[in-house]
Amino acid sequence: MGLYKSQVEPMLSILIEENYLNEERFATQFAGGRFRIKNWGKTKIKYELQLKKVSTANIKLALSQINEDDYLATAHKLAAKKWALLQKDPVHQRMYKTQQYLLQKGFESAIAKQAADKAAANTTS
Repeated sequence: MGLYKSQVEPMLSILIEENYLNEERFATQFAGGRFRIKNWGKTKIKYELQLKKVSTANIKLALSQINEDDYLATAHKLAAKKWALLQKDPVHQRMYKTQQYLLQKGFESAIAKQAADKAAANTTS
């Protein structure tokens, strides 16, 4: 069962007017959900939103909604968890693997390094 273009366009305009189709809301909800539930970093969220053809302005808005303190706390929590899993590895390898894990999750390299350093410091002190 198909729809004609003359039927689709009025329906789409109604959905947009009623705020059922809203790219800004989608981007904000997507970013928040991926961060809270899947613990993704901003880089990975940005990439996924770009794949979904979300505008750059809405991506920036969505990423700005992520609380910076929560973001850093999540990176540190993930680093500590990964560091603990790698107890049998030498320290330099644990550092490398922890940073790579955070990079795969989409965290920026500076934050990944900072979180891995903190995880290493917490276990040695």
